[in-house]
Amino acid sequence: MSGSTHDREVKQDRLARVRAATGGALVLTSHEAVSWYLDGVRTHVSLAGPPVLAVRVEDAGDTLFVAANEADRLIAEELLPVDADRIVRVPWQTPPAEAALAAGPGMPESDVAAQLRAARASLLPGERDRYRALGRDAAEVLTDVLAGAAPDHTEQEIAASVAAGLVARGIDPLVILVSGAQRLAFRHPLPTTAPLGERAMVVVCGRRHGLIANITRWVGADAADERILAVERAFLDASVPGRALDAAFAEGIAGYAANGFAADEWQRHHQGGPTGYAGRDPRATSATTDALAEWQAFAWNPTAQGVKVEDTLLSTPEGWEVLTLDERWPAMVVDGLDRPVALPYA
Repeated sequence: MSGSTHDREVKQDRLARVRAATGGALVLTSHEAVSWYLDGVRTHVSLAGPPVLAVRVEDAGDTLFVAANEADRLIAEELLPVDADRIVRVPWQTPPAEAALAAGPGMPESDVAAQLRAARASLLPGERDRYRALGRDAAEVLTDVLAGAAPDHTEQEIAASVAAGLVARGIDPLVILVSGAQRLAFRHPLPTTAPLGERAMVVVCGRRHGLIANITRWVGADAADERILAVERAFLDASVPGRALDAAFAEGIAGYAANGFAADEWQRHHQGGPTGYAGRDPRATSATTDALAEWQAFAWNPTAQGVKVEDTLLSTPEGWEVLTLDERWPAMVVDGLDRPVALPYA
């Protein structure tokens, strides 16, 4: 169990404001919404499947609709004690989301998606602490694995070692990408039997307590392009609490041309954005108008041919805090932040 009754009360208050604007019960059915509201519970059995529980939030209190074959485990290992008496056990053949929506008048979360993103944007102190621990652990796994990498290792061998390291620390490996030197043209390189070669990129999205750490690292020959770090800085400088996400996105993508890249480079790959209980919450585009918040997490990932930078950072009143940081990894200081460079082969 990762949460607290105090944090639940804060989240209940946030959702009360969402419900006041729309009226009636609100039914939470997505991994990100349910895990956020229930303080980081594991909502899955299959990583590719829907949540095994849903929540009706209403004036009379919360009701949890839980797959009957998962209820005892969730009560014993995941849920807060306050939730145990508010569970409706749902037959395995009935999706919990359907049962929760059929229990009475209620609004599906898809009707208030933007409001829910706003409700979970500003992370509470306990969430920040869990995120710091997750970020550190994910970064340490990549250091541990890549410190032993060699040019003749295959992408799949590296992916397997990264997955094992994450799982050993209780982290769900949602995404593991590995690109050896032969495949650097691909922006989302699913691992193959190709060798790493002279330089390689590894990308991880790992989830624990509902929160997701996003991180990219390079190993081998140093082909660092400091211009990509300047583009990242443009995104960070634009990500000011209270500002609209589309405005921050516009300033960030302008950083490509300002730093010598093609002005349309941003169109060749998504640029990231806010993160937290979803890999991107939401992915930034010219049409995402969410207001940015203090204590919100971000994972911008500016990318060009053969270069990319990505970490999970927290927007604090004192400035940016890098969450996916391992002091053993080589770095250069850019505007007061440690930014990663390539780790040479041993």
